Amino acid sequence: MNLVSKDISDDFPRSDKIYLNNASVSLMPLQSIEAMKEFLISYNSIGPDSKDSEPFITEKLRNVRKIIAEIISCQPDEVVLTQSTTDGINIVANGLSFNDKSNIIIRGMGHEHHSNFYPWIKLKDKISIKNLPIDENGFFKLDDLESFIDDNTKLVALSHALYNTGSILPVKEIGKILEDKIPFFIDSAQTIGCIGEIDVSKIKCNFMSFNGSKWLCGPMGTGLFYCNRKSSELLEPMTIGGESAIIYDDSNLAFKELPEKFQTGFRNYVGIVGLESSIRYLVKFGMNNIHKKNQYLSNLFREELLKIPNIILYGPENPNDRTSIVSFNIKGLDSQKIVDTLEKQNIILAVREIMEKKIVRASPHFFNTESEILQVIDAIKKL
Repeated sequence: MNLVSKDISDDFPRSDKIYLNNASVSLMPLQSIEAMKEFLISYNSIGPDSKDSEPFITEKLRNVRKIIAEIISCQPDEVVLTQSTTDGINIVANGLSFNDKSNIIIRGMGHEHHSNFYPWIKLKDKISIKNLPIDENGFFKLDDLESFIDDNTKLVALSHALYNTGSILPVKEIGKILEDKIPFFIDSAQTIGCIGEIDVSKIKCNFMSFNGSKWLCGPMGTGLFYCNRKSSELLEPMTIGGESAIIYDDSNLAFKELPEKFQTGFRNYVGIVGLESSIRYLVKFGMNNIHKKNQYLSNLFREELLKIPNIILYGPENPNDRTSIVSFNIKGLDSQKIVDTLEKQNIILAVREIMEKKIVRASPHFFNTESEILQVIDAIKKL
């Protein structure tokens, strides 16, 4: 069967809503919800703080690291469990060492998602922040990046794909420029689980942060931080506890190896069980098949929108340069009013912004259907 046209909506909780806000929080497969339920029953039956609970939990954590490592092509011990994309960003922003001559390079300033903007701007009194100029879709010139780099550049921090326009940045090309010279951090919250197979060794990034509740269809409160084994030496942990360090000679501390070094007091075991189940569901469907279906749905959405008078579309025209995010406005209509009106019709979109401009954002995922897209288009036509 052609997986692009396959309807898998029955594998997700039934609803009378058409949900197109997956770039914010996605739906979970029913199998993941059931896996979380089964875990809680088993964990409580064993005894949460009993002798038998430790190997039970250790296996669950090992399993999720292993499958994350498979989908981003790294080693399992390079996967640190967090609660959000923001956690990983702050591990890097607060863990690097700087001096008064240091600088970091970011992109777009207010065009960037707050989570990958505020932690860097917080450093502006300590270091210099270099901001790459961007075009209307959020892209920058690689020549500009190269010209910004100097002997005091400590990090380049970028989003893999943009939350507002859906633009996919050329991270592999950027990685080649920075390789073995400048540490490279990527916020991949909008790509892992959305745009197919991703290989951190080919991207050549040192650090990457993403969460489980967007395109990976996992529960809230699950995040992943990839830290290259060698690059872990560049970071001082921002928190410390018995899980992440040891005492020697009565008063001296030594940090443990990855992943424990950055993982103090992680306890969201039920979330990790749900996340692992969701990823297994995605892998079975095929990460590249998900990309093809997402691309098909978003292309259909854009094509049908362009048939409607007064539509303004944002983002790259080339489907290979964007995720399944479709951002638009309707001349003469307020974006918030559009979203509110559609929500009353059980259609869930979102209001986001491109700089100061409010826009309507739709973000279909692989469990959405062609029929749903066309229903949404019909509703937009009647606004």
